[in-house]
Amino acid sequence: MKTVNIKGKEYVEVNERVKYFRTSKEYEGWSIETKLLKFSEGVCVVKATILNAEGRKMAEGLAYEREDSTFINKTSYLENCETSAVGRALGFLGIGIDTSIASSDEVVNAINNQEPKSDSNKVDFDEYREKVSKMDVDQLRREYVNVSMSRYSDKQKEYLKKILTQAQESLK
Repeated sequence: MKTVNIKGKEYVEVNERVKYFRTSKEYEGWSIETKLLKFSEGVCVVKATILNAEGRKMAEGLAYEREDSTFINKTSYLENCETSAVGRALGFLGIGIDTSIASSDEVVNAINNQEPKSDSNKVDFDEYREKVSKMDVDQLRREYVNVSMSRYSDKQKEYLKKILTQAQESLK
């Protein structure tokens, strides 16, 4: 399965886990059910359950999201919560967990919500340009969102976004 590298670790994204689950003969006839457990006061909790062909519960995953926690969550926190719950359930089933049960989105969200280190605002723009030059379009889009949610100064964000835009245009 395809992975993304976050802070030196490879993570299997939820779409890859779902694709594997849906196309693998091993899981033929199995299903994924989701249930909204809480949706109030800007918070949602979703439970995803994996059922085998006989309807027996094989794995579950829970996810929690806050509406104000990220830029994307301002409009899509329920969707992100459901996706995370499905990813976790598939992880507990054993799909895409070489290094972690967490999805790449969960890891990025956790990293972005950590307290910044004292030197976190230092940016090596040449090193960053080199890094993004190796990304595909989907990775560049995710990185653009990550930069938007980061704790860099507005001037640094503007410059990083410019580098990302140039990298994306070079792929066209």
